[in-house]
Amino acid sequence: MRTDRDVDGFDYLALAEFRYQIRRFLRFSEEAARVAGIEPQQHQLLLAVKARSGTVPASIGDVAERLQIQHHSAVELVDRLSEQGLVQRRRGTTDRRRVLLSLTAKGERILRDLSLHHRKELQASGPELIAALRRLIGRAPARDEGAIETRKPTVAAASAVRKPRARVRKT
Repeated sequence: MRTDRDVDGFDYLALAEFRYQIRRFLRFSEEAARVAGIEPQQHQLLLAVKARSGTVPASIGDVAERLQIQHHSAVELVDRLSEQGLVQRRRGTTDRRRVLLSLTAKGERILRDLSLHHRKELQASGPELIAALRRLIGRAPARDEGAIETRKPTVAAASAVRKPRARVRKT
C-alpha cells in the first residue's frame, strides 16, 4: 500500500511530464498575449475581470488574489491596462473605498480573440495535459473521499519538502 511518503521513479516521471505540459501551455499563452499586444499578466487580469463580470464585479483585491500578486502590483497593472483603454475602474456603491473593474469594448475584443485562440490550443494539446495529470494523480495515495481539503497554495506549501536538520550535539 502506498503512503504519502512513497515516491518512486514513476512519480518523478509523471510529475516532470505534468510540469512540462503545463509549461508548454503557459509558454503558448505568454506568446499569444504578446502577439495580441499585451503582457501575459495583463491577459490574466483581463480574464479574471471578465470571469467575475457575471456576478459581483472584480475588485483590485480580487485580481491581486487571482494573479497571486501584491495589492500594489495589481494597482500598477490596472493603471497600465487603463492607460491602454482595456479596463475601467469605478468606486463601489456600498463601499466607496473599493475599486471595481470592468473591461472596455477594446479589452473585450482582445480577450475574446485570445480566448478563442487558447481554446483551440487546449483542444489540440489538452489531451496530453490531461493524460499527464491522470498519470500523476492515479499514483497518488487514496484519500478519505468524505474529506474535502481546501487550502490556498502558499510559499509554505513549496517549502514542505524539508531540508535535513543539522544535528545538534549535546555536551
